[in-house]
Amino acid sequence: MNDNKEFLAKEPIGKLLLKLAIPTVIAQLVNMLYNIVDRIYIGHISGEGSLALTGVGVCMPIIMIVSAFAALIGTGGAPRSSIFMGKGDKNSAEKILGGCFTLQLFISAILTLVLLLWGEELLLAFGASDNTISYATDYLNIYAVGTVFVQLTLGMGAFITAQGFAKQGMVTVLLGAFCNIILDPVFIFGFNMGVKGAAAATVISQAASCTWVLLFLTSKKTMLKIKSKNMMIDFKLVLPCVALGLASFVMQSSESVISVCFNSSLLEYGGDIAVGAMTILTSVMQFAMLPMMGIAQGAQPITGYNFGAGHTERVKNTVSLLLKVCLTYSFILWMVIMLFPSGFAGIFSSDTTLIEFTAPALRIYCAVLCIFGIQTACQMTFVSIGNAVSSITVAVVRKFVLLLPLIYIVPHFVADKTMGVYLAEPIADVLAVSFTSVLFSVQFKKALNRLSDANGGKLK
Repeated sequence: MNDNKEFLAKEPIGKLLLKLAIPTVIAQLVNMLYNIVDRIYIGHISGEGSLALTGVGVCMPIIMIVSAFAALIGTGGAPRSSIFMGKGDKNSAEKILGGCFTLQLFISAILTLVLLLWGEELLLAFGASDNTISYATDYLNIYAVGTVFVQLTLGMGAFITAQGFAKQGMVTVLLGAFCNIILDPVFIFGFNMGVKGAAAATVISQAASCTWVLLFLTSKKTMLKIKSKNMMIDFKLVLPCVALGLASFVMQSSESVISVCFNSSLLEYGGDIAVGAMTILTSVMQFAMLPMMGIAQGAQPITGYNFGAGHTERVKNTVSLLLKVCLTYSFILWMVIMLFPSGFAGIFSSDTTLIEFTAPALRIYCAVLCIFGIQTACQMTFVSIGNAVSSITVAVVRKFVLLLPLIYIVPHFVADKTMGVYLAEPIADVLAVSFTSVLFSVQFKKALNRLSDANGGKLK
């Protein structure tokens, strides 16, 4: 191994996590703005902001699916490339990069075709009403054109961070977010394009980020390069990446399915205002989760590289530190949301009625956010050490086994059925964190024992 990779194995873990996590957290915070700035501006469009916000909110499940396919490739391929780099096998790591790039182009073409042909039907199935469908289709038809940019930016960007280039990963997001924040008011208000302007600004911004990612991964600065000779998919290398990425895919795509279930139930019990509130709740949850995911992603190269290199103690210490940091963050954010729910709601809308409805719903929806750091830390560690089965299991249990049925069950046991729908989230989270904690304590110990045995019983 040469020196530019050795830092992952030698630098003090606390210093290294700080070094990698800070740029990643900044990138995730900016990425949060990237994702919600459209909704902030749209929610303040004079005279139609609330309906327009609800319409764009109905697009979110579809956008989550697009992002989920990027995660399927990126979050599976990037950790696998880290493990191969830890083993000193750069050739296999670059074949993974090239194969994942080709696979993402193929997936992007299919997704674009589906959205352009059947976008309106999907929106109606996902909770759009007669009042909001026009706003939803205006946004989605333009967003669909930029699908390839979203796929490559998110998927290939993961390979930059996985090599330890956290600052360059941050620049990717900063570039897109800066463009989006500048272009949104210009297109929405200056050109009077409304939700179409928001979608156009997003597409242009993603194109800028995509260009930066591809330029970096073909430059001399990167350790792993996209090369034409590696464009043919080596299924022996790429299929395990897809298997590992299934956990993130399930998590993100299940968010889409869950969002549809939430929207349909809320439309039945509370109407458009309840669906609009859900748009705000999911936006606040993104605010909560993305920085924490940034911390976990900062730890991923350290954990993955040292696991591949057989450094058992460094893996154990990295995971312990990650768990403490994630729990601290989730507790602080939970406390702020509990104290100032109206303040968070007011960011996304100037409609007093919507804000008053959303504030108590937000307290219910985020009631156990304080313990969610455990879920995030364990989930990312499973991915980092290549344990695809456990990673998929905890994702499926949380969303499909617990949350999905609770959305329909809980309202029948409370007086306020609309608030009962929101209550399903914290109940599911308590059960999911408990399950994940037990599974992780067993599986992580087994993984460390196997690593120790492979090193002849010696800790490295």
